[in-house]
Amino acid sequence: MEMSQYLEVFIEESREHIQSCNENLLKLENDPDNLELINEVFRSAHTLKGMSATMGFEDMANLTHQMENVLDGVRNGKYKFSSELLDIIFMAIDHLESMVNSIAAGGEGKEDVSDAINKLKMIESGKIVNQSDTTQTAEIDQANISKTNLNYDQFEITVLEQANEQGYKVYEVSIFIRPDCLLKAARVYMVFDVLEKIGDIIKSVPNVEQLEEEQFDNEFVVTIVTHDSIEDIEKKVMKVSEIEKVTVVPLKISDLKKVNNEDSSDEQKNVSQNVEGQKKKEASSAKKTTDKKITLSNKTIRVNIERLDALMNLFEELVIDRGRLDQIAKELNHQQLSETVEKMSRVTNDLQSVVLTMRMVPVEAVFNRFPKMVRSLSRELGKKIHLQIIGQETELDRTVIDEIGDPLVHLLRNSVDHGIEMPEERLRKGKPEEGTIQLKAYHSGNHVFIEITDDGAGINREKVARKAVEKGIITEEQMNQLTDKEIFNLILTSGFSTADKISDISGRGVGLDVVKNTIESLGGTISVHSEENVGTTFLIQLPLTLSIISVMLVEVQREKYAIPLTSIIETAIFKKSEIYYAHEQPVIDFRGKVVPILSLQEIFQVPKVIEGNDYISTVIIRKGDKLAGLVVDSFIGQEEIVLKSLGNYLTNVFAISGATILGDGQVALIIDCNALIK
Repeated sequence: MEMSQYLEVFIEESREHIQSCNENLLKLENDPDNLELINEVFRSAHTLKGMSATMGFEDMANLTHQMENVLDGVRNGKYKFSSELLDIIFMAIDHLESMVNSIAAGGEGKEDVSDAINKLKMIESGKIVNQSDTTQTAEIDQANISKTNLNYDQFEITVLEQANEQGYKVYEVSIFIRPDCLLKAARVYMVFDVLEKIGDIIKSVPNVEQLEEEQFDNEFVVTIVTHDSIEDIEKKVMKVSEIEKVTVVPLKISDLKKVNNEDSSDEQKNVSQNVEGQKKKEASSAKKTTDKKITLSNKTIRVNIERLDALMNLFEELVIDRGRLDQIAKELNHQQLSETVEKMSRVTNDLQSVVLTMRMVPVEAVFNRFPKMVRSLSRELGKKIHLQIIGQETELDRTVIDEIGDPLVHLLRNSVDHGIEMPEERLRKGKPEEGTIQLKAYHSGNHVFIEITDDGAGINREKVARKAVEKGIITEEQMNQLTDKEIFNLILTSGFSTADKISDISGRGVGLDVVKNTIESLGGTISVHSEENVGTTFLIQLPLTLSIISVMLVEVQREKYAIPLTSIIETAIFKKSEIYYAHEQPVIDFRGKVVPILSLQEIFQVPKVIEGNDYISTVIIRKGDKLAGLVVDSFIGQEEIVLKSLGNYLTNVFAISGATILGDGQVALIIDCNALIK
């Protein structure tokens, strides 16, 4: 099988490991002593190194190899985990993500990663550490070079004593493997093979299992008893390729016994603590084993999204044919046919549920990239911000998930830049120094709601209103008449921005109209709620799916139109005498509100064939706080229809979002209520 056939699996698994690294590193910043988290990140880096080396992506392999060295040093206590170290590892992960995206786009995954590799090497050499730890680290490193004595148990000491009495020499051999070595385990095996030919190996640190799994930095130490001299040992080991340095230190048994006795007295003092710690580790290990078993019992397979799209298209055709059969059964009034069609409808409804569920993806797929982004932005701006994510298991259709990422990025960057105040300003206001941004998703009915809430400065009503008057969006008179909510929603207007200075953080003054347009193109809505010095909330409402929607079918003369139920408040019938005019616009009184009415016949220029009567049938639609009445000739009824695009030749048709094929074969156009109310 050619390597290219593994490429899709490589890309998917690489993205999963990169995301796992991001999540665990962010947790580590708050819990730097959590060894399990460090091990998880190390394992992900190790797997990425192996996969990329196998696939021939050298830049990825070299970078992950260097990451692995640093992470191994962190878990072995050689380097102290800090925010500065985390910044460098995140830089490396950004490079990895960029390379994987390049490979996914058909590229070779090549990138200049020298800066990240150099910084990781500087960590290894002790040049990048916390300022307060610099001297201490240098002293520790010097101590490690001058004294390499390992800890030995009583059995090992007895063996070494007997060997010494029989005339053997005891050495601790420190082997340093070159940093660019990709197969460290193979080099370890070759070194052991050389040492076993000249003597007996008593101990190794790390142990053999860890060395086989490459769970070590570039150095390992072996205790050996032999008749060979120091020079012979060094010469023979250095013959192994990719060995950078070998240091051989003679071991004095008398010193070893003294050290061991001191350690033993300390160990006796801590027996109870170690026993308790061991119990906790065993309990934790048992829990992890149980969790793994549960995970393994969930049988899943990877399915190419194109196959799901093809399945969805076939099912959409089935829905159209079901509608056609339903109509034929009614026309023929055939009982057995009607019963069969009814049963078919139940089956297709169940099938629809299954197909739509298969296309549903947790919003976690989008949300999981935001903690790292918010951390980076907050450090760049000198702010302290905690991002709280709730409801990441909430599911949305894949087509919606693909589009919602960029608007959420824009809103979060806006909250970080404009919403949360600087720490000193928050303290002056009596707030905690650390600001909080909450990203929340939840289901309600046939919609998914996403809220982005911050506890920052809020929106200054007067400032927004004045800016809107300056831009000509509203008049001075309207400024005093609009409610707070209507004023706040003005920030979603095209080109609107209250930023005193343009920055790269929140859109360079472009405003939030791009966010609004994207969400409305998905059939959703966005609104703003704010209270000065308390905070701001952006509320997004999205449909569960865009492929199959519920509509009200209406007739305008001889033509049929579909109005999405999500936009409809109710249907009503008015007398023509109840129509009034305000600013030359026909309006009606709907439950105490003045609502403009729009004639679909005039808007779509439908030829008049049927004369009207003294009553008008109206569909009341809503977009945000705005209402409108659509005048139609008759209501046909509610139906589930398949949304089809109009194609590349009809991209700019006013107030039409698509079309559908009805049961009788007719094409009904789907009305874009947002465009009509605009």
